[in-house]
Amino acid sequence: MRRLPVPTDPNVLVGFKTNDDAGVYLVSEGLALVQTVDFFTPIVDDPFTFGQIAAANALSDVYAMGGRPLSALSLVGFPEKGDLKILEEILAGGLDKMMEARCSVIGGHSVRNEEIQFGYAVTGVVDPLRVWRNVGAEPGDALLLTKPLGTGVLSTALKHNCLAVEHLEQAIQVMSELNRGAAEALRELEAAGQPRAVHAVTDVTGFGLLGHAREMALGDPAAGIAPVSLEIEHALVPQLPGALRAAREGMISGGLQNNRAFLADCVRFSEAVGEEQRALLLDPQTSGGLLVAVPAEAVRAAVAEFEAHGIAARRIGRVVAKCSPLISVV
Repeated sequence: MRRLPVPTDPNVLVGFKTNDDAGVYLVSEGLALVQTVDFFTPIVDDPFTFGQIAAANALSDVYAMGGRPLSALSLVGFPEKGDLKILEEILAGGLDKMMEARCSVIGGHSVRNEEIQFGYAVTGVVDPLRVWRNVGAEPGDALLLTKPLGTGVLSTALKHNCLAVEHLEQAIQVMSELNRGAAEALRELEAAGQPRAVHAVTDVTGFGLLGHAREMALGDPAAGIAPVSLEIEHALVPQLPGALRAAREGMISGGLQNNRAFLADCVRFSEAVGEEQRALLLDPQTSGGLLVAVPAEAVRAAVAEFEAHGIAARRIGRVVAKCSPLISVV
């Protein structure tokens, strides 16, 4: 992407240069479009549930930008000789979650593919003056996380047929939960008179918690947003039941290994952080929660708003002035 020309259209409010969750395009005064796309292969056996998770995952990027989803186009890859009943169930699951989000599915595109793939291109709207970015965190901010980690290692354990039913059910519940409630809580925090109560937001997905934390820390110097460093307290990070055991038993995906290699130069772990705990912080998530930077004085009000929306957000660390390493885990 670095070799590609950067868009010069002044209506592009958020492009791809800071790896934000979605693009934002100004349509008129007071109105901007939020656009994103996401699809992947099945991570659970039940096709209806897979469709739900894929929809929640695609919608998440719009919520992370502070937007409201309006419409979606489905993206399908399906084997030529596959059972069409399975495809019907996948589409039904996705539609179920889109209806919950009050997002209209208005079409899509399908191709023959040896492996099943499914997801959506989602379009939403946002006030151009109230767009949340994955950059903008300031020294002194607190870091909040709205969902527990572990969906990656648990999905890997499922593929190896060594995942307890109750742990699978809890992972499915988390992955199929929309981030709408978390986004609404942050909007109400802003509306309650907290000036600039939300400094930075991103959803935690394929790059894992630490990968998305890195993006938050880098800032956007070209736009006057200075880089910062993040300190994460591993004991405060919520995790799904069974996730630590799965990591301990080596349920490590290729994506997790890629994240570990990519982040080696910018993350430092204290000796107190065990290998399995490090794995969870690097674990690629599907339909993960929001990582949010808010001023320290707004933490109590933010947690209260999350609780009012049924979100068990946890403070997991803080933002400090830029130093080396970029991210410290203690």
